[in-house]
Amino acid sequence: MSVSEEFVLSDELHPIDIVETLAEYRDWDFDRITDDQITMQVEAQWRSYSITLAWSPMDETLRLICTFEMDPPEARMSEIYETLNRINDTCWAGAFTFWEEQRLMVWRYGLVLAGGQIASPEQIDRLIAVAVGTAERFYPAFQLVAWADRAPADAMQVAIAEAYGHA
Repeated sequence: MSVSEEFVLSDELHPIDIVETLAEYRDWDFDRITDDQITMQVEAQWRSYSITLAWSPMDETLRLICTFEMDPPEARMSEIYETLNRINDTCWAGAFTFWEEQRLMVWRYGLVLAGGQIASPEQIDRLIAVAVGTAERFYPAFQLVAWADRAPADAMQVAIAEAYGHA
């Protein structure tokens, strides 16, 4: 049975219910924090990513945050920010930011579902796959800039090739 088939009989679909069912289907570790928020761990090629999806009924937006720890040397922070800018220039959906206080690299995306729209399980699955795939694609560039003293433009050459594997 596909993920979509589990929801065919329901009149009221809550986006986080869909995410929870998807996490169960994919056998990901997850924790339903509240009715409107869920966190999960997704194992990928380079590392495990922490993913949080939160539904905001006020602005009808499903927010995704994909994080991984990154503690670059302070002396390399200007290069990290330059790398972030270069990477974000190549991304059409979502963007990276660095949460300095938590020492986390963050991929953020908001899916606006205004007017009572409902995200399908396939859309949510794709949203998570894009977040993990994008983090996987650019993780080596961040590492090269932070730890191998590579210039951002040089490190970006590693990210030109798509990452292999799947979420």
